[in-house]
Amino acid sequence: MPIAQPNRFAFGSFSSSSSTERETLKNMAALTTLTPCQATSHFNIRISHYYNQKQNQNQNVYINQTKSIHKAKSSLLSFAFSSLCAKSTSIIPSTHFSTSGSSSSWLQDNTMNLDASSSGSGLREGPIYSVFPAKPAEVSSVQDLYEFICSGPLMDKVGLTAEKVAESIDKWLFYGSKLCRLFQLNELYLTVPEKARFYHYYIPVFLWCEDQISEHRSKFKDGEEIPPLVIGFSAPQGCGKTTLVFALDYLFRITNRKSATLSIDDFYLTAEGQAKLREENPGNALLELRGNAGSHDLPFSVETLTALTKLTKEGRRMKLPRYDKSAYRGKGDRADPSVWPEVEGPLTVILYEGWMLGFKPLPAEVVKAVDPQLETVNKNLEAYYDAWDKFIKAWIVIKIQDPSCVYRWRLQAEVAMREAGKPGMSDEEVEDFVSRYLPAYKAYLPTLYSEGPNGSDPNHLLVIEIDEGRNPILF
Repeated sequence: MPIAQPNRFAFGSFSSSSSTERETLKNMAALTTLTPCQATSHFNIRISHYYNQKQNQNQNVYINQTKSIHKAKSSLLSFAFSSLCAKSTSIIPSTHFSTSGSSSSWLQDNTMNLDASSSGSGLREGPIYSVFPAKPAEVSSVQDLYEFICSGPLMDKVGLTAEKVAESIDKWLFYGSKLCRLFQLNELYLTVPEKARFYHYYIPVFLWCEDQISEHRSKFKDGEEIPPLVIGFSAPQGCGKTTLVFALDYLFRITNRKSATLSIDDFYLTAEGQAKLREENPGNALLELRGNAGSHDLPFSVETLTALTKLTKEGRRMKLPRYDKSAYRGKGDRADPSVWPEVEGPLTVILYEGWMLGFKPLPAEVVKAVDPQLETVNKNLEAYYDAWDKFIKAWIVIKIQDPSCVYRWRLQAEVAMREAGKPGMSDEEVEDFVSRYLPAYKAYLPTLYSEGPNGSDPNHLLVIEIDEGRNPILF
């Protein structure tokens, strides 16, 4: 069976020539030469040394955390060694993933394939790899992974501590292994950027979502129908929100929670409706094509979201709308209902993502100062709270430092598509496309970042700032 080779990023592979990484690899190699019993002892010594360094100012905390680590190590070492020595034969369950979103923005093109001809998920899943490597020095020890997880920038924001990570390290290993299979990466050859994407980003966000769901469900009495929690993801185009939602949806499914995914793209007007919108707003470039407020079918949004929140029992089913961006030479149209994926209750969570979710209308003079054409868009935005935002009870906002990143990300995606022999926009077309969104970003993002989404509760809001590489950073 061929080994899935890792993608190479600007940061380089983990087997770098730096002295720090060479020492890390030396420690990894030492662990792989030990028996499970020896490795257990090795892990105890190394992790205790770690806590002596990090927690020696508080002996009681040290003792409690060491107990937690000892409690967890039996299951995690069993999992780690069985994972290394066995070839996986698991099958990825079907995932309802909208073709209206972008493909993976951080993986190379050959790791996730969009297949426009397939119904349902819109993804063609390739072979799954989990092969014991020929070079044991590239196998990371459990302790190394533990320290890597604890160095993540989202630890405090999602309510994690080193002790909590130690107590649940077997879950982290399980989720990481499953994500590797989902994205067709060999779990024993992850690069640093790949490890960071899983263990510093996707898994911490998933754990936060689980906490939000638990709190939501605790508000209902035994026997009551519990509606699914709607989690909104507000993030600019190209920043990786669609891939994040795809990963979260998969993790919910492998942990036996039923979920549904929606994008605001799924509620665009039909081609006929878009043509009417253009006619009603001659000369307004922001409403010439789909995208800005006014180009969505809001009654259809309300109908769909209301029906989804009522999927609380077994046997209740409905289809999720999808949008075909390739229709009418790229102008787009709602996909035929025959290809819409179907979901069945009882749903636990609805993952709803979009570039302008949570945008608040602003005073007319403010938006006119950004772009006079934005005044009509701002007026249209007044109806969006009742159509979208009021359904969302927990929010994840992915914050960017500079809206111009959207252009660079979109250009990267189109260049990759062209190099792969797929149809893609030219550089000029990308510039024109993104220019229709930038006025809204410049007008609404400052308020979104300072006040939160429209109607959001700060206790149910997670803000994640990312860099130009789409990785979370501390702020």
